[in-house]
Amino acid sequence: MLDLVLPLECGGCGRPSTRWCEQCAAALTVRSDEPHLVSPRLDPGVPVFSLGRYAGSRRRAIIELKERGRTDLVAPFGQALREGLAHLDTWGIVDSPAVLVPAPTRRWAARRRGGDPVTRVARAASSEVVQALRSKALARDSAGLSIPDRQRNVANRIRLVRAAHGDVVLVDDIITTGATATESVRVLQTTTGTRVLAVLTLAYA
Repeated sequence: MLDLVLPLECGGCGRPSTRWCEQCAAALTVRSDEPHLVSPRLDPGVPVFSLGRYAGSRRRAIIELKERGRTDLVAPFGQALREGLAHLDTWGIVDSPAVLVPAPTRRWAARRRGGDPVTRVARAASSEVVQALRSKALARDSAGLSIPDRQRNVANRIRLVRAAHGDVVLVDDIITTGATATESVRVLQTTTGTRVLAVLTLAYA
């Protein structure tokens, strides 16, 4: 009866009668050579790693998590993020346990979504999470903006709300142009002297 009211379907492919199917779980598996180093069009000045392409079941699951309130998808993404961090630790890029700083979100967007999904995923991956950044009210949704417009949109519109001392990893859901990551790294490193070791994202568009 509950499934008639709230249809049970896979968050990655829509398959009925399961919230997360084996095929989509396999697609999110972090392989031994992942996360991959990627090159966004704007260089934040630190290595940028991604767990996979923003396509297929990964893309749908991120949309379900962010826009449709599928909090049950926090766990599989959290596990993937944790495994990616473990690989970065093994490769000598970060130290474990890494302090994670979620990329900033606008307050109204977090309220609309019932909380910040990136922060939830980060907390599912690590106990060392500092929600240090927030977007100012005038920052627009960056979807559909050109690279110069994305730069102008975030320039001086990300603020520090909590100190994140020591070395950190900036975590985000998707990296496209790199505008948000670049401004976030700048704010962290210039306002508190925090050293950002890397950016790690769930997907790369």
